Amino acid sequence: MSFLDPDLLRAFLIAAARAGESVTYSEALGSQGFGFSRPKMRALCRLLGDIDSEGRARGEPDLAVLVVRQSDRLPGQGWWTGLGPSEYAGPWEGPEARRYVESLQAEVFSFWAEE
Repeated sequence: MSFLDPDLLRAFLIAAARAGESVTYSEALGSQGFGFSRPKMRALCRLLGDIDSEGRARGEPDLAVLVVRQSDRLPGQGWWTGLGPSEYAGPWEGPEARRYVESLQAEVFSFWAEE
């Protein structure tokens, strides 16, 4: 069992979506009272996958795309290789990646703004 609370994390991400904002890995961990560490980030990524799987079953867009690196505001490698949509075959960094991520984030923002 994870030390992270899935309901709390989901609520934090929905609030970010309603505000039209992405959040960093550190901010996501901080929302649960934890500082950033690689092991905690890995646990966070696993939990994001679970949250998105459950959300897809309810017809919701994936929330994991909102969690980004502070350095470039793009999701990390784990999102690109496992959590993100499989149809994208472009680079994981740079303008093309940014356009792709921003289009997915816009869908999330739009969905939760209508709730």
